[in-house]
Amino acid sequence: MDQLSFEPPSGLAPVGRSAAPLDDVDRAILRELEADGRLSMRGLAERVSVSRSSVYARVERMVADGVITGFTARVDPVRAGLGTSAYVLISIEQHSWREVTERLRKVPYIQHLAFVGGDVDVIVLVRTPDNGTLRDVVLARIHAVEGVRSTRTWLIFDEAAGGGGLH
Repeated sequence: MDQLSFEPPSGLAPVGRSAAPLDDVDRAILRELEADGRLSMRGLAERVSVSRSSVYARVERMVADGVITGFTARVDPVRAGLGTSAYVLISIEQHSWREVTERLRKVPYIQHLAFVGGDVDVIVLVRTPDNGTLRDVVLARIHAVEGVRSTRTWLIFDEAAGGGGLH
């Protein structure tokens, strides 16, 4: 295998392939769970008009297929003490993407990272308590990662949830 090949961890579908097709009931279940992940199976069954056993089996199948990857709480970062947010755009040495990914995942305050095509290689969402901590994350932590060539930081002034999700 060459250095740029990617082999998914065992148990996951190969890149570019998806689980079994979802029907209208599956999509309705996913919409309801996106809106309220704390729904009971009974409440979920009532909302999508199928039996509790059917909902339970469908949710278990979607978890097993990796369609549902977890159940989490949505946290307001400002109220949780992380009032400074920024997107940091990172250019890296091309051969180092695996090592850079591994090291960036360990940097505190990085909430999300994505490899992208275009003018930069990686975009990370950083949420910190204040500007001083953001400065330290970018200049002391991210720049210290071997393989990082340069960064650009875009401060986030305000955020709003998009209308994404399943429709």
